[in-house]
Amino acid sequence: MRVNRILLSVPLVVVALVIQVSVLARLHLPGAVPDLLLLTVLGLAMVYGHVGGALIGFGAGLLADLAPPADHAAGRYALVLCVIGYLAGLVKPENGQIKSATGPMAVVVASAVGSTLLYAGVGALVGDTAARHVGLTGLLFSAALYDLLLAPFVVPGVMFLARRAENDPLAETSSASKASDISSGWLSSGTGLRIGGQRGGLKLKAAKSRATRAGRIKGVKRL
Repeated sequence: MRVNRILLSVPLVVVALVIQVSVLARLHLPGAVPDLLLLTVLGLAMVYGHVGGALIGFGAGLLADLAPPADHAAGRYALVLCVIGYLAGLVKPENGQIKSATGPMAVVVASAVGSTLLYAGVGALVGDTAARHVGLTGLLFSAALYDLLLAPFVVPGVMFLARRAENDPLAETSSASKASDISSGWLSSGTGLRIGGQRGGLKLKAAKSRATRAGRIKGVKRL
């Protein structure tokens, strides 16, 4: 990954995790907890692509696994976010711009449902049956609803910052200066050619007028 991607992704992931643990998890909402970390990974993945999304998802999930008050096996949520980040990165448009909000909202709902199912499935493999006692249907519905309501306030901002980090102002400035130098060179050369042509035309006209005058003078003398 590029350095600017790491410098942007790490603070965003840390801030999202802190807000989720210290604020969202303490709201005691029915069902699931709004997953701000998941939305951050989705926003970055839809700009950086599937490889960047998988790496960011794995790092964010591992950080969530190790951050207190995590009560599950380390690596469980890292696997979930790694898969979700990879799949979300596959929907990245070729030009990097998304014209409609329908696509990202569909990705948010699918990711909320998919991450809940995958998390519960991995938990069942390691002997964690907490999802069965809470009710998987309620978790799926509440996770999709909370993430969908929170997504318009998170995903567009994350994607905007990611696009800004992808652009290199120094490279743009140097390329613009080179382009201006080339354009000024073309203009100056073109101006020189035009001026030279005008000077040549003036000289030719002056020579013709002199020859005409000389002919007239000779004719007058002969008469």
